[in-house]
Amino acid sequence: MSIFRKKDINIVVAQNESSLKRSITTVDLVFLGVGAIIGTGIFVLTGTGALKAGPGLMLSFVIAALACLLTALCYAEFASMVPISGSAYTYTYTTIGEFFAFIIGWDLALEYMLGVSTVSVGWSGYFQSLLAGFGINIPDQLTAPPGVVTSNNVEGVFNLPAFLIVMLVTALISIGINETKKVNNIMVIVKISVIFLFIFVAIFYVKPDNLTPFLPYGFSGVFAAAATVFFAFIGFDAVSSSAEETVNPSKTMPKGIIFSLLICTILYVVVSLIMTGVVPFKMFSNYQDHPISAVLKYTNQNWISGIIDVGAILGMTTVMLVMLYGQTRVTYAMSKDGLMPKVFSTVSNKTNTPFIATWIFGIIAALLGALFSIETLAEMVSIGTLSAFILVSLSILILRKTSPNLQRQFKCPLVPIVPILSIFMCLFLIVNLDTTTWTRFAIWIIVGSIVYFCYSIRKSNLNNM
Repeated sequence: MSIFRKKDINIVVAQNESSLKRSITTVDLVFLGVGAIIGTGIFVLTGTGALKAGPGLMLSFVIAALACLLTALCYAEFASMVPISGSAYTYTYTTIGEFFAFIIGWDLALEYMLGVSTVSVGWSGYFQSLLAGFGINIPDQLTAPPGVVTSNNVEGVFNLPAFLIVMLVTALISIGINETKKVNNIMVIVKISVIFLFIFVAIFYVKPDNLTPFLPYGFSGVFAAAATVFFAFIGFDAVSSSAEETVNPSKTMPKGIIFSLLICTILYVVVSLIMTGVVPFKMFSNYQDHPISAVLKYTNQNWISGIIDVGAILGMTTVMLVMLYGQTRVTYAMSKDGLMPKVFSTVSNKTNTPFIATWIFGIIAALLGALFSIETLAEMVSIGTLSAFILVSLSILILRKTSPNLQRQFKCPLVPIVPILSIFMCLFLIVNLDTTTWTRFAIWIIVGSIVYFCYSIRKSNLNNM
């Protein structure tokens, strides 16, 4: 059937030509990964997770990271074989078939776009707090979306800071990858320095009594928190979307994916252990928006708390930057294959970027962040990512059978054990998501299926061969 037609992986590799400029190194990839992962997770979700798991939050991060690491090994093998844009979309296209590839690309588009919007709302909160420290206050109507009441009991109309930061990030990405990676690298260095500052200051205030009981809600609380903090790791797969702009991608891509994930996991575990050791975990109900800076305020280190706020702002900016970058590269790959309109793969001669597509998705993401609450936006992100992870892991199993002799610069270890474990862990996390998320995800899949059968199946390059 045409919906199961596949791209020949040997032809894909042989015809790997791109109009995008290759300039990203291994170090740049690690910075992109850290830029995508360290942000909302460490500066916001640690507080939410602590309320569910208590001091056992560090185990929740380990569980979520393990699911990502297993999948990252599968991603790394694919990235070494198929070093082109598209991430899970491209990998699925060469193994399972066109329809599933389109659906997973559709999911990734949702993941990245809503991810940008979600983070922009969190960024807005920290930015408003920073301005307030200087005596500057934005009108309440311009600090929250419709339906959300501010602390001054005023209903919001439009979240202006959230809108403006996404517009700024969009402008940066549209200029070119060299400028984007330089700014990203600088901001990553600053926010990692801020996190180390937090660790070195707060560790002296850890009280062992705060860490007992370690599992106040048992392992059910740990698992529930793991499903929540999984959002913290979303974005590492965006690294694989930069394959067509990476120097020697078959070697650098696996290193970039795995190293960035390991670095971020260590930081998450250390920070969550320290913060729950300093502040009794139940108190985070009052500090869910800014748990890291709240820990330092709790210890009367207010001057460092202000520095943490700046680090949070920069940290969330890099997350938005990498997610929007990955979003445009996935749709770029889909457009090149004929599954999306050609406008999404049109590359500007001046900037060597998909300029129009970048601004289209940037404007949509900015409006979503300005008009919807962070809870509404965040609900849909995790399930789309976990679905992509499952298909990538499944694709590795299929390709090892169908193309065992294909050259692999990096091989996922312990196949089939690692891909199978990856699939089961992702399914386990999906089960822990609520029914509302499932319903909205089903609606998104139905809309994507309509787009595929009404447009993509006829316009597909494979259909015209």
